[in-house]
Amino acid sequence: MTTIYSDAVPPARSSMLGGLIRLLRDSGDALATYWVRREAIKTLRQLDDRALHDIGISRCHIESAVAGTVDQLELVRLR
Repeated sequence: MTTIYSDAVPPARSSMLGGLIRLLRDSGDALATYWVRREAIKTLRQLDDRALHDIGISRCHIESAVAGTVDQLELVRLR
């Protein structure tokens, strides 16, 4: 005969401390992502138009290219 104990594994509870820790972690991750993207944009803006053309973007598409939302058809028209 098998015996099953209902209190063998305590139920997972969401505590306020756990929620606060997740909020801080997610906020830190978002801030770090923002800083990395801003640095990438700054670096690309320092390149001349020929170097940007060599990597396949134009000056007006720098921010969308860094964000990953650039339209691929628009880039094809640049070449």
